[in-house]
Amino acid sequence: MRKHADLIFQLVSLSALVIALAALAALVFDIVSDGAGRLSFQFLTNIASRKPEEAGVYHALMGSIWVIALTGALALPIGVAAAIFLEEYGSRSRMARFIELNISNLAAVPSIIYGLLGLGLFVRLMGMGQSVLAGAATLALLALPVVILSTREALRTVPNSIREGSYALGATKWQTIWNQVLPMALPGVLTGLILALSRAVGETAPLITIGALTYIPFAPDGIWSKFTVLPIQVFNWVSRPQPEFKANAAAGILVLMVLLLSMNAIAIVVRDRQQRRGRI
Repeated sequence: MRKHADLIFQLVSLSALVIALAALAALVFDIVSDGAGRLSFQFLTNIASRKPEEAGVYHALMGSIWVIALTGALALPIGVAAAIFLEEYGSRSRMARFIELNISNLAAVPSIIYGLLGLGLFVRLMGMGQSVLAGAATLALLALPVVILSTREALRTVPNSIREGSYALGATKWQTIWNQVLPMALPGVLTGLILALSRAVGETAPLITIGALTYIPFAPDGIWSKFTVLPIQVFNWVSRPQPEFKANAAAGILVLMVLLLSMNAIAIVVRDRQQRRGRI
């Protein structure tokens, strides 16, 4: 009876996977067929325009790069530090258990809530305004639960014998964590960062909530610059009635996909190198 149940579960899972892949393939084919003809060097270097044939994604592309790079720079050290505290120092305390429970809950909070938090905390209370830093800080809050949870899982995979051997050689707890535990857990940490930034790069609602612009005639030149990002620009084009803007939106989605895949590829290469170093 149990074998039949397992077989049925496997068949249902396989069917769901096939349907999901078919839907994804149809969606990608539709986007490529609509937007591939619009991709060009001018499309990547032009700014947004009311004329669809002259519109481009340069300012939105640079804004996305600025925001995602700063999001990673904020989320990674804070998330890793929080995970180290929870896993290595405070795993048995009530405060650590309380924090862990809330982090798990935050992973399921809708992104618009983070946008409202960013609006009240970063834009208004801290006076960051509609800047790249405010957008990155808001997305860093969204990414932190994923980074913390994945880092804790990576730390748990490090054998206790590594820690005990380091202590036996006279190393302190922090020296053991910094020189032994973290290097071995780094591939798992990078995997969590990939997942977190992959979610953040496509977010629109939090950035619109904090006041990111749908049109600016310039690219960001610093963390205090106003900005827009590719998802917001695509949303703006989709809302236009002209069919030419629909092609621009499809091309913008393709650019966003290439940016996401490139970012993931770089992180995967770094992760694989760290894994090979750990085996040597």
